[in-house]
Amino acid sequence: MLKISELLDNLEAELKRIIDERQLVNPLMIGIRTGGVWIAEQMHRRLNISEPLGLLDISFYRDDFSQIGVNPNVKPSQLPPHIEGRDIILIDDVFYTGRTIRAAMNEIFDYGRPNQIVLAVLIERDGRQIPLNPDCVGARITLNADQRIKLTGPEPLAVHLETIEAVA
Repeated sequence: MLKISELLDNLEAELKRIIDERQLVNPLMIGIRTGGVWIAEQMHRRLNISEPLGLLDISFYRDDFSQIGVNPNVKPSQLPPHIEGRDIILIDDVFYTGRTIRAAMNEIFDYGRPNQIVLAVLIERDGRQIPLNPDCVGARITLNADQRIKLTGPEPLAVHLETIEAVA
């Protein structure tokens, strides 16, 4: 069973290691709405990052919105005006296909060219479709085709494994 406290502790340790290893200077942390923001809030506090937390809504950057429609609850992204040359820590809850991260990076680059981006996710699951890999992971899991992982929160923050009912 996945325990949120252990996942957060693992992710924090990985982030501390990579911040030191890659020599990030005054990093800007950005959370992807919605679950990624909840995780980013936790990591932002734990790592004592001084810069305000950036919030990213990738709804308009998704490559499937023409098929599924635009999320009716789109909220504006909140990023500082100066991304150029910054070290960025991008946070999401679950890394699955890689498409969310591709969309997030497209939006970030619309604001400017960062020095580097560190990708941190609470959970990496199988199913990658795009050649991207997280730098920091709280846990790696393999799921059956009828399973998915769901983060609920923000208070209390919890991880649930769900079984998707087959459509007849």
